[in-house]
Amino acid sequence: MDTTLQDPLVGQLLDGRYRVDARIAVGGMATVYRALDTRLDRVLALKVMHPALAADGSFVERFIREAKSVARLAHPNVVQVFDQGTAGSYVYLAMEYVAGCTLRDVLRERGALQPRAALDILEPVLAALGAAHRAGFVHRDMKPENVLIGDDGRVKVADFGLVRAVDTVTNTTGAVLGTVSYLAPEQIEHGTADARVDVYACGIVLYEMLTGAKPHSGDSPAQVFYQHLHADVPPPSAAVPGLAFQLDELVASATARNPAVRPPDAVALLGDALEARAELSAAQLDAVPPQALATGHHNADDRTSVIPRSLSVPRPLPVNEYEGGAPLDATSRFERTGQFASEGFAPARRGPGRSRRTTLAIVTAVLLVLGVGAGVWYINSGQFTRVPAVLAVTEAQAKDRLADAGLDAGKVKHAYSDTVERGSVISSDPAVGDRIRDNDSVDLTVSDGPETVKVPDLQGSELDEARAELKDKGLAAGIVTREFSDDVASGSVISTDPEAGTERRAGSAIRITVSKGSPVEVADVTGASVEDATAELEEAGLKVKIAAEQVNSEFDKGLVAEQSPGEGSEAAEGATITLTVSKGPELVEVPDVVGDSVDDARQQLEDAGFEVDEDRGLLSLFGNSVKGQSVDGGDTAPKGSTITIEIE
Repeated sequence: MDTTLQDPLVGQLLDGRYRVDARIAVGGMATVYRALDTRLDRVLALKVMHPALAADGSFVERFIREAKSVARLAHPNVVQVFDQGTAGSYVYLAMEYVAGCTLRDVLRERGALQPRAALDILEPVLAALGAAHRAGFVHRDMKPENVLIGDDGRVKVADFGLVRAVDTVTNTTGAVLGTVSYLAPEQIEHGTADARVDVYACGIVLYEMLTGAKPHSGDSPAQVFYQHLHADVPPPSAAVPGLAFQLDELVASATARNPAVRPPDAVALLGDALEARAELSAAQLDAVPPQALATGHHNADDRTSVIPRSLSVPRPLPVNEYEGGAPLDATSRFERTGQFASEGFAPARRGPGRSRRTTLAIVTAVLLVLGVGAGVWYINSGQFTRVPAVLAVTEAQAKDRLADAGLDAGKVKHAYSDTVERGSVISSDPAVGDRIRDNDSVDLTVSDGPETVKVPDLQGSELDEARAELKDKGLAAGIVTREFSDDVASGSVISTDPEAGTERRAGSAIRITVSKGSPVEVADVTGASVEDATAELEEAGLKVKIAAEQVNSEFDKGLVAEQSPGEGSEAAEGATITLTVSKGPELVEVPDVVGDSVDDARQQLEDAGFEVDEDRGLLSLFGNSVKGQSVDGGDTAPKGSTITIEIE
């Protein structure tokens, strides 16, 4: 049954731009659709947040904020975010559409992979995570479901930390059991997550690729949690005898329970993986897992590869390609993607007695029977090889690896890089893993390290001019603070932090201190008329603003009751002083205290807001009764004024 017919979005034009063609995955937070960007005429994936979550303002705010951050992470091995928007009650992301399958699909179909294939997948994953780590992002949910393998063999990482407000860890479904299998001990115990939790998860994924199973299992999340916290990940060779010890060491390093012992980020782990690959022989890299020998999923003799042509009809996304969810049909991975063989995924190699031509015929026939429409581009007969792993190694090491592969080092150019250390290779042309004729040359781009810029001398410049000059130099204006200065005109730059001449990485923010001019002491104008107060303040170079509300005060009506800032304050020339006009004293009814004791009378009058004075004659020196008061009880007098009581 085609469930897309029941989805109200299918067939609609979302946000006046995106034509929703099919629903391809459903998860706990969003539904993913295949859509056409009618403005740019390209197929993409739309991730639409579920309405219940879209009603949560804080959740949507975080969704948008993190989407903007991830959109800045441009890397060939990261699923790109193109656009984000809202349309009515829908909140969505427009993302790169990847036709292919997930690593989970591959593991489910094939089980354990050969070390070469496992490393061919791990290395681009680490390259993507390395770029993210150096840009300040942590994925936090690395697992085979988030590793996509396109029809063209490209490996991409999906779901970079988007919408983490929904906590799936406390759930007890089978899907959660899959997620908790990759959580680092510190995530479980303390809830902390830095780059090393991604390193740990990649170590678990590598173990699973090499053995076909997770290192820790259980009937509940709690059992898996306990093993993460109290048991080391066993060496893969314990499950698959014959695996090289370098692979055991790589898994052990990445999955150390103490995060301080792990490689600090994915860049460091990528370096370890490349070093391990370099130490392995061809036989060790192509070691066939035991279950592959039993099922026939292995390559025995040669390196024959079949690469499919693009399909004429867009294929459904694999499950979990953009977010965990249930499949909408029962199409097999082979029907979705055809046979692919890139980065270590080749069809079954010839067994004894089977010719290369027979292998090609069988593969082609299977593809045609399934109606995939794929064709063979080229059969490797020894004239071609692949560009070896030369990224993140020194120029000399890269040239050695090219020579070992029978290739020449071509042109070497240099470029700045924030993620690759100085002297190491940033990229190659053709790219790593690309097919290339024997003895051809490979051009290398070598890192000069991060681009640095000298902070210009901005003292005396207007703020707008300073910002423009920083931008021209490849820097950014940071926090602007203002201070009084007798030497620098108001609005001009006093200094920068760091100071002029200091070298900083391109794009760094520079703090600017701007002059408020010479300080002006604010005079006390309370009790003066508004006209006199205004004249005095303006003569001092200040501006005057009259507050809309008036207040009762000790001053007569129409005089200045309050000022802000007050007497003795310092203000910049041209600053505004706010004056509040008096409505006159507040009139309060005077209590009748005649006949009361002196203490009771004083208390009543003070409680009413008056000052109290006693009038004692010689004859009443020791008297304690009030026989009269200066303002009769029941009359009104200004609050704060003095009431005299006569004692008898």
